[in-house]
Amino acid sequence: MGNPKLIPYETIVRATSGEPEAVEEVLRHYSKRIRLAALENGHVNTDTEDSI
Repeated sequence: MGNPKLIPYETIVRATSGEPEAVEEVLRHYSKRIRLAALENGHVNTDTEDSI
């Protein structure tokens, strides 16, 4: 029904409430984007990656 590339709204609500499984799902979904945002001079900065 919805866009398969998006996380369901209910999952986001559960994640913002602190539900561990939902938080994990959100982190899994955005893991590639997090790694890309953590790039510094072509290398992943793990401190930046952890803080994102």
